[in-house]
Amino acid sequence: MERFRTGDLQGLASENVFANILFSEPQRLGELAERVDRAARRYKTASSNGSALSHQPVAKKETTNPHQDLELEVQRLRSELEYRSRFADSLQHFLERISCADPVKTYNSIIASSKELLQSERASLMVLDETTNALILKAASGLSAAPETVSPVRVGEGISGEVIDTGKAVMVADLRMAGRKPAPAERRYKTNSFISYPIAIGGRKVGVLNVTDKSSGGTYDEVDLSLLEIIGPQVALALERAEWQERATEFQLMSITDSLTALPNRRYLEERLAEELNRSKRYEYPMSFLMIDIDDFKAYNDKNGHQAGDLALQITAHCLKGALRVVDVASRYGGEEFCILLPQTAMSEAGVIADRIRDRVSTTQFPHGKAQPLGRVTISVGVSTFSKNIDTPENIIAAADRALYQAKSMGKDRVEFYGERES
Repeated sequence: MERFRTGDLQGLASENVFANILFSEPQRLGELAERVDRAARRYKTASSNGSALSHQPVAKKETTNPHQDLELEVQRLRSELEYRSRFADSLQHFLERISCADPVKTYNSIIASSKELLQSERASLMVLDETTNALILKAASGLSAAPETVSPVRVGEGISGEVIDTGKAVMVADLRMAGRKPAPAERRYKTNSFISYPIAIGGRKVGVLNVTDKSSGGTYDEVDLSLLEIIGPQVALALERAEWQERATEFQLMSITDSLTALPNRRYLEERLAEELNRSKRYEYPMSFLMIDIDDFKAYNDKNGHQAGDLALQITAHCLKGALRVVDVASRYGGEEFCILLPQTAMSEAGVIADRIRDRVSTTQFPHGKAQPLGRVTISVGVSTFSKNIDTPENIIAAADRALYQAKSMGKDRVEFYGERES
């Protein structure tokens, strides 16, 4: 099936590939076959005795009607087969539907698809954090609180903790009859029936899927539990993929983030600069670039120590972030130098932003700022803007650097521009 869906047999797939396949476990298929066999035998018996029955007096309290029983049984069988057929069609693309490039979308898709299959109004998905040995709520539907505000559940605590600890599902038709503690009144559950199902892959515990409040108002039963048993492995696979995607994202962020200031590093800046330049060329958008240097930083660092220097870099980074728009990109270029990419920003607007940043740093209290040559920590800023002669990442950076050098030579704590005025 997986080869037909995504592998080397994908080219042979069509809508009819799985048309004659019923997705179920052997026990369920066996039960279904027995019911068909019983109905057939009863129909045969009723047909052979039909003429004899028609000549016999009818009892006042006839307890059975073979023809009526057969008709009801056929209706039940037909209804179940139609339901299983719809489920089979849905299951065919279940893993595809719940697997997304974004882990958050994967979690939400699992909830939405599970609610649809099990006809539940509320559902929640908890994933096991092996480092803390606790379940973290990743997605939920029908809960009043946001997932990130819900406290972790330790393994062994509560129903979900019990399920992940034992690896056994808990299905309750009625909390009151099962002797379990009722749900808090503020959750406003419509029914007292629920299923808490453990998700595992290869013997490794992954998480817990909870469903409650059946849309019909009825109770969950063995049929619902069997559906979870069928989709469980696919949910586990999707969760494992989401886990790896989260780790990849974490490692990627580590590779493009400066560990000291938490700003994007030079590598990320150069990639974004190339992207924004291409966009500016294609749509004729303006774009500006700031090169920033902390004035007399070497003296500050040598006199006060490297720890004080690191703190000064962190304070400066905070000033930069606080003065920018959402679309702007501040980064640490190296040492005491910072850069800011200003998409869709002309030179005049870039000058306003640059001066705002310069003023913010100048008026911020640094631990040893008063000992600096200017009596405070200051920055110098060079500004370059995309134009017909400055249209590559290298030229943009070089132009801003030349403007920065000019700002330094003219007394520091100032903003200078490099534009069409210079060749």
